[in-house]
Amino acid sequence: MTSSTPSSAESSPVRACTISRDVQLFDLLIEDMESLLGENWGDLGFAEARMFLGQDEAKSLEFVALAIDDTDEDNIDQIAGLITLAKSRGVKVVLIAEDVTPGALHTLLRTGADEFVPYPLPEGELAEAVERLRRPAPTTALALAAEEGGAAGDANGSVKLTRGGDGVTIAVHGMAGGVGATTFAVNLAWELATVEKDKEKAPRVLLLDLGLQFGSVATYLDLPRRETVLEIMTDIDTLDSDSFAQALVRFDDRLSVFTAPPDLLPLDMIGPTEVGKILDIARDHFDFVVVDLPQAITQWSETVLNAAQVFFALVELDMRSAQNTVRLKRALQSEDLPFDKLRFVLNRAPKFTDLQAKSRAKRMAESLGVAFDLQMPDGGRQVLQACDHGLPLASQAAKNPLRRELQKLAQSLYAVGQTDADAA
Repeated sequence: MTSSTPSSAESSPVRACTISRDVQLFDLLIEDMESLLGENWGDLGFAEARMFLGQDEAKSLEFVALAIDDTDEDNIDQIAGLITLAKSRGVKVVLIAEDVTPGALHTLLRTGADEFVPYPLPEGELAEAVERLRRPAPTTALALAAEEGGAAGDANGSVKLTRGGDGVTIAVHGMAGGVGATTFAVNLAWELATVEKDKEKAPRVLLLDLGLQFGSVATYLDLPRRETVLEIMTDIDTLDSDSFAQALVRFDDRLSVFTAPPDLLPLDMIGPTEVGKILDIARDHFDFVVVDLPQAITQWSETVLNAAQVFFALVELDMRSAQNTVRLKRALQSEDLPFDKLRFVLNRAPKFTDLQAKSRAKRMAESLGVAFDLQMPDGGRQVLQACDHGLPLASQAAKNPLRRELQKLAQSLYAVGQTDADAA
């Protein structure tokens, strides 16, 4: 690492610098900066950074990596001022935070930080953030929508929204990791979007990924993740139909998708207010809103539960699902929340001829005091292949038994929605 400040480096131009209380506290950052830039970077303390960023030569910097931890929260205004100063000089800001509260993180992101990376740094994450900074920015938000929409197969570029009343909200929640909740949500949304062959008559469907940390809807449909998603979540007061439309991407010109943010974020970075407003706007413009929820229960899970007309809880025939169902049942009933609204889906259900497994499923439902409203067959290796290829099962393996059951479910939901959306 170069020991000189950016203003004193002579032999090689300084392309970036770190700003922190003490860069030695962030050893992984030092390693990544050396890997990215060799000796062409410097490190600054907060006071030094304010002085340097006030000089004209600061404009030559490509970016600054602003590293903070929980100790720095007492100086949050000073740090926000550094971001503002850097932005005024046209310098990009990568915010690197360790153990910082969601409120402080929210403040700094709203101030104008271009990228957020958690610390300890995941391998290659800083390099990816810098690569995103180096991409040429579209001149307008609509240009960005056209660019990314094209990558998603949208012939018309940006998503155009029209009001259509009160859409049906369908929530999907996995009771344990790996039970197939996201696969279920993605393919159900696609089956709803294509339930009518005539695109003009098909319902307008939105797939909403609220997995702020590891949401994989974008992966399963091979879609780009938009920075606008993070902007919406951190500045909900400015959210309207236009900004919401700019956050959406289209899959095959039939399905609109609100992806998870590009970066890993704390689940409590958003609250009931943010989620409620997003759901309200989504219902105003779509006939069906399919919400893929994280496995963790958050402060805004109740918001989704109360808003959803249908809440699918996916389980498997194993102890993890059983124990987690008991925990969730206790939690909801203790708070007087509508546990009865949950519709349990047994994924990878036993075959008709497997009488022993079917008997286990029956005993499991009885012991939990629930009913398996749906039993979805095991789609086998074709399901994994479809997810890896970024395609719905209908496109990858149309005759797959899981796809057929999801198609039937979509047709049933659509038929009910045609007559009475609330009855769903």
